[in-house]
Amino acid sequence: MPDVVESRKQAAAKSHQIKNEPSNTVNGEEGPNALTNHTEPMEIDGSLEIASSKATVLRGHESEVFICAWNPTNDLLASGSGDSTARIWNMNDNSANQLVLRHCIQKGGTEVPSNKDVTSLDWNCDGSRLATGSYDGFARIWGTDGRLVSTLGQHKGPIFALKWNKKGNYILSAGVDKTTIIWDASSGHCTQQFGFHSAPALDVDWQSNTSFASCSTDMCIHVCKLGLDKPIKTFQGHTNEVNAIKWDPQGNLLASCSDDMSLKIWSLKQENCVHDLQAHNKEIYTIKWSPTGPGTNNPNAPLILASASFDSTVRLWDVERGVCIHTLTKHQEPVYSVAFSPDGKYLASGSFDKCVHIWSIQTGALVHSYRGSGGIFEVCYNYTGDKVGASASDGSVVVLDLKK
Repeated sequence: MPDVVESRKQAAAKSHQIKNEPSNTVNGEEGPNALTNHTEPMEIDGSLEIASSKATVLRGHESEVFICAWNPTNDLLASGSGDSTARIWNMNDNSANQLVLRHCIQKGGTEVPSNKDVTSLDWNCDGSRLATGSYDGFARIWGTDGRLVSTLGQHKGPIFALKWNKKGNYILSAGVDKTTIIWDASSGHCTQQFGFHSAPALDVDWQSNTSFASCSTDMCIHVCKLGLDKPIKTFQGHTNEVNAIKWDPQGNLLASCSDDMSLKIWSLKQENCVHDLQAHNKEIYTIKWSPTGPGTNNPNAPLILASASFDSTVRLWDVERGVCIHTLTKHQEPVYSVAFSPDGKYLASGSFDKCVHIWSIQTGALVHSYRGSGGIFEVCYNYTGDKVGASASDGSVVVLDLKK
């Protein structure tokens, strides 16, 4: 979501917990303890469990679905899979019609399926274009009608992450070839390639329309700017690969998470990290900032950072004070994804235990729960905050309707 597929795959291999656990069903019905707590069985309150009538299961992918993302202006849900396709599901009228975006490569003058995972997806800010990154080394731009607009070829090997800038004129990608590339979205040409990492680049995030951060298995974080041939800043301090990086809504603070089990907050104003947050006891897979605080639509709410770990917990952090305010402990397996609601009041989390949990940010209480048919790789909120999308290891994509 994502949030990088390769790390998801490595993650899956690393977390020896991915197994075919016996499904907790009795004659197709959920058994009484299908949802269990980290420590003791969880009472399934009828009001917590999302009714099956409120869950739409979208089937079509033929392999695991690593990533999903809602269009920022309407209810089109994009998903990307190991079946070498992305799909656009139309949930505007609940028809759930799907467009299949086949990722093909040229072989002997003909188009053949790449047979490579779609690793990353991102919509541009007005929702008119979808960018995808693939294990086949190409980034692609698609229209909302499923038409391939352009193919971006320059990486030598799999692409692990890609992002549009706010303005929508550039796309940024990170690859196994140790480089990051800024692409001109209208021409499809490589504007600048940055070769500062000494190992695969795992994630990228724009700070402004022309500056960005990248992280790598080389344990380094670089902040780079279009037109400059050296990083503006390099942050060092992690002692293992850095899985994800995210700028806060104002682009002042950069959060990073790592296999070294720590979460670090950085500022361009200083060399060392502002906070070194150590509380998780396994790798931290991903992080998200809340859409709150100065410069957001929710300016009076405090800025919060969420971290998801292989220790099966999610933590919520008050970054200003550098303290953990809630530890969310209902998941039983690695947590791969977290997403804040647009109003910043709720957090969705998805885990390999097949559960999507929705939590209150203020109290840390569990407010909704859904158990799917496969391990959850990604969760995402739509732009109005009344639907959550989730993509799973069994090829399913689920849309949860949270309207009362």
